[in-house]
Amino acid sequence: MTSLLLAVALAAGPADLVPLAAPPPAASGASGSIDPAAATRAYLDQLPADQRARSDAYFEGGYWLSLWSFLWSAGIFLFLLQTGLSTRMRDLAERATQGRALQTGLYWAQFAVVVAVLFFPLSVYRDYLREHRYGLSNLAFGAWLGEALKGLVLSIVMGGLATMALYAVVRRFSRSWWIWGSMVAGALVAFSILVGPVLISPIFNDPKKLEDPRVVAPILSLARSNGIATDEVWEIDASKQSKRISANVSGFLGTERITLNDNLLNRASLPEIEAVMAHEMGHYLLHHIYKGLVGLGLVIVAGFALVSWLFEPLRRRNEARWRVREIGDVAGLPLVALLFSGYLFVLRPVLNSIVRVQEAEADMFGLNAAQQPDGFAQTALKLSEYRKLEPGTLEEIVFYDHPSGRSRIFAAMRWKAEHPATWTPAAAKR
Repeated sequence: MTSLLLAVALAAGPADLVPLAAPPPAASGASGSIDPAAATRAYLDQLPADQRARSDAYFEGGYWLSLWSFLWSAGIFLFLLQTGLSTRMRDLAERATQGRALQTGLYWAQFAVVVAVLFFPLSVYRDYLREHRYGLSNLAFGAWLGEALKGLVLSIVMGGLATMALYAVVRRFSRSWWIWGSMVAGALVAFSILVGPVLISPIFNDPKKLEDPRVVAPILSLARSNGIATDEVWEIDASKQSKRISANVSGFLGTERITLNDNLLNRASLPEIEAVMAHEMGHYLLHHIYKGLVGLGLVIVAGFALVSWLFEPLRRRNEARWRVREIGDVAGLPLVALLFSGYLFVLRPVLNSIVRVQEAEADMFGLNAAQQPDGFAQTALKLSEYRKLEPGTLEEIVFYDHPSGRSRIFAAMRWKAEHPATWTPAAAKR
């Protein structure tokens, strides 16, 4: 009976799993040793010149796009202040209701819609036209617009609740709001991580339990052998939006979920899948979610302190035009957004480096757990579709929130060179 059930399960899965491509000769160990630098170079040289140029152009264009996105947003915030539109939205909310919390929520709804409309041209270019130009998106324009509207509705609801909570703190603690507000903001971020896998993800995708035992069994074995108590793996239909491969172990405080997207299933070999999932388990087991929340909390505290310091002098200087009454006046939200987004933009290299260090830690955990260095290296090549493989040193520090493909492949080949039992003739017979 067990054999029959296994046969049925296998028949229900994909007809074939993608085979792992043979490593280049310099990375095979056929000579009796592996030089990590030469093996890395051999892997990098497998990417055709036209694909490399395309990848470089996409990623480098993102540097400028990040700048233009910030400047565009800053222009919107200044427009709302300078034209008095922000105060008119506040006045409309105050006429609609006497409750301060509801006034804040009504203002936020107007703010979210106006910002979305004014940002729409850049959103179309950045998130639709450019993604199609580089062959990364699978969404037709109508479907893309539908997802954007879903995101806007979610922003109105969730953002409205968050704004109401934060402004309640600001009004209650006018001098020390930045301390208490940071605590509330940190709690809100933690809550979003908590509910994301269960409530947010299904709005955009259809999660389902992965049933193919050829994939599920090794993933669960990896999980159990590293102390993750779970008996299920989830698959998400990300291919309806994008061609990007991805996976994660998301959530916390009991909502953790092992998830991989269907692009990874359809495009990657089992060793590549194991390498990716071991990396994601590394994030979980190294407590990167909790460490990230602490780090983000410090960033928020410093940012809110900066806003508290700069807000009042700027408000006073422009009081006649802006008609913002005080820090607790929701009409000042565009100024708060301008100051905080500017702070985050300047801080981005630091934030990228913090995340990149965690990603490197998860890479090393994944290599030791899955013991699939070639699967890891070939995944790095696949990720080059939208990540430049070989940046300069300063370029990687400033712009990369993950190790570059070159860094990741070198780490994999260095690990492989130090573990000859994984590639010697004796290993091949097992």
